[in-house]
Order: sequence, then C-alpha cells, then structure tokens
Amino acid sequence: MSVGYEPGVEARHSPVLDTIGLEITCGDLPAGHVLTLDRIQERFGVSRTVARETMRILESMGLVTSRRRVGITVQPRDSWNVFDPRVIWWRLSGSGRDAQLRSLTELRIAIEPLAAGAAARSASAAQRERVVEVAGRMRGLGEAGRLAEFLELDIAFHRLLLEASGNEMFGALADVVAVVLRGRTQLGLMPHQPVPEALALHEEVARAVASGRAVDAEEGMRELLAEVRDAMLPLWQR
Repeated sequence: MSVGYEPGVEARHSPVLDTIGLEITCGDLPAGHVLTLDRIQERFGVSRTVARETMRILESMGLVTSRRRVGITVQPRDSWNVFDPRVIWWRLSGSGRDAQLRSLTELRIAIEPLAAGAAARSASAAQRERVVEVAGRMRGLGEAGRLAEFLELDIAFHRLLLEASGNEMFGALADVVAVVLRGRTQLGLMPHQPVPEALALHEEVARAVASGRAVDAEEGMRELLAEVRDAMLPLWQR
C-alpha cells in the first residue's frame, strides 16, 4: 500500500499512526481537538521521534495541522486527502464504513467504464493479452471459491485496465481501487464465491478490450459495477 512516506519508518510508528488515524477518521478525535507530542509519548510509550514522525505523516494526509503556540490540531474532513490509501482504509475500518464504500463505489462507476473503453483503444498488445489471461484465471479461482487468490487477480485486472487506459489520472487511482477491493474482502463484504454474472462480465470486458471494442468494454464495465452497487445497496439503505 502506498502511503506517501519513506520505507522503514512504518514499523516504528504504525500502531500509533493507525490508532490516531482511525480515531480522527471515526470522529473520536473531532476537528479542533488539539494533540501534543508529550501526550502521545505518554499514551503510547514511544519516543519523541516516533511521535513527531507520526504527526508529520498525519499532517501530510491533511488530518492534522501543526502551528507554533497552537499545537497539533485535528482538521475537518474537507481538509483530508481522501484519496490516500491509508485514509481510505481507516474510514473503511471505522463507523463510517458504509458511507466510504458508497463514495468509493460511485467513484468507480464514474471512472472505470471510461477507463475500460480507453484501454480498448490504447492498450498495448501485451496488455490486451494479459487482461484476457487474468480474467480467465479469475473464473477458475472464483468457481473454486479460492477467494484470497481471486482477490489478488481482481486487483490486478482493474489496475491493468486503469493503467492501460493511457490516462495518467485514471492510472493514479489504481491504489484507491485496490484498497476498496481488498477492504470489501477483509471486512467480510464479499460473497464466499463470486457470482457467475460477475465472472462472466470480467471475461466480456477483457475480450472487448483485447479486440479493441471500446463501446462494449465501457458498457461491460458499467454493468459489472452495477452488480457491485446492487450488492452494496442494503448497506447504504440501513
């Protein structure tokens, strides 16, 4: 998962970062709440360096801001980097899960059909061959109920189409889509065995992309994501 900071540091502050990030995104630490390095050190039993690094990362995500003589202040939601994969995961893990799933699913419905159509026009020969291969393997794993392996290929499938679109903005959303796909599985929101319609639609989209049929690729992806939306509706209507 790309979280925008240097490798190696995460192991030292991840529990602190995850706890405070989750508390902010859940609203347990509301906008305007002031944090201090001293209190973080005392609460978690960590060094000042770890406390400072944690606040720096949260600030890079827009969750807090640090000002001299004011302290470290929790920011309102409209300041957050809502596309940061870790922010997304915290929101999926907390009390706002259903709202986050809805916004992410609506984003996917808006973007991924266009990306699939663009991929049908712009993908390389290797990408066209790869997407068909991935979709075929997904069917086998899905029918066998091998959900963990299916998930990794599902992520690869959607990432491939976003990147093959030739649109760098679409490609930049690959990590966002990966987090929501992984989150649905890890939070127990996926069926134990993918529905046959979804498996067939993945293959239809793949074949359309491989043969350069942009309209069919776009429509197939739109239908596939309508299946996802319909599966989520009971959560949104509670």
